[in-house]
Amino acid sequence: MVCRLVSVAGRRVFVMTSVPPQPQPPSSLSPSRASDFMQCPLLYRFRVIDKLPQKPSEAATRGTLVHAVLERLFDNPAAERTPGLATALVPGQWDRLLESKPELSELFAQDPEGERLAQWLAQAERLVERWFSLEDPTRLEPAERELFVETELESGLRLRGVIDRIDVAPTGEVRIVDYKTGKAPRPEYAEGALFQMKFYALVVWRLKGVVPRRLQLVYLGSGDVMTYDPVVADLERVERKLLALWEAISLATRTGEWRPRPTKLCGWCDHQALCPEFGGTPPVYPLTVRPADTAEDGQGRMDPVRAETGRPVALDGH
Repeated sequence: MVCRLVSVAGRRVFVMTSVPPQPQPPSSLSPSRASDFMQCPLLYRFRVIDKLPQKPSEAATRGTLVHAVLERLFDNPAAERTPGLATALVPGQWDRLLESKPELSELFAQDPEGERLAQWLAQAERLVERWFSLEDPTRLEPAERELFVETELESGLRLRGVIDRIDVAPTGEVRIVDYKTGKAPRPEYAEGALFQMKFYALVVWRLKGVVPRRLQLVYLGSGDVMTYDPVVADLERVERKLLALWEAISLATRTGEWRPRPTKLCGWCDHQALCPEFGGTPPVYPLTVRPADTAEDGQGRMDPVRAETGRPVALDGH
């Protein structure tokens, strides 16, 4: 364990860094890691197998903070769930987040007067306020908040994830809700955003035997709500897609062949210095390698996510 002291807005905070665990083959799949592999197999390797550290970002951390505020708001009686109360939760939830993840102090280590931190917190408060124009928390009583779910398919593949909110109507209909602090994607890119929601719907279906009535994405950055009403055929297609994805991941794990897939998103990657596309060399592969059965492993030929048939997606601006 390595400890060091940093200053954040006049506060002295200890940052402790533990020794990373020994690399292990992947044993389950989450929406985030599935998206990583579809975006770039090498990125998946860096995050899941090599477990390379990632620098915290202000945008991602702000999203975590806003999620925490919206979760805690429902601890209060319905009539007290006001914008004023919600924004008042922001500073305290930031303190709790900083306590649980001291490394986040690095975001504002060069901000001794706290000006950037104050602006950042104000941005989080505005996102929280915007939520009230999209949903009315006084009329909501979530069945679950920040729920960890996990199921094992008949194939043995384990799926896991954390659902922001689950609402259950008196009739028993289930709605899965996910908060996004960014802006809604253009319609032609909506399918990528819905992949995560269909993943969660599949897990709920396999766990409870109930197909969620509605999947709802709430975009606080742009003030939009995207909804999708899945059917069984949707979830069966997602399951087949995940099984094929897992087969490709398993093959790459055995052979050590993790190919980079350059896109515009490379500019946001923390690992460019280790990527062959940018002249870098990945770390020594830490797992035992077995040759592929055939010369072609097919990994580099995976198609991007395509639009699927089903009920139309509604994008409602508010």
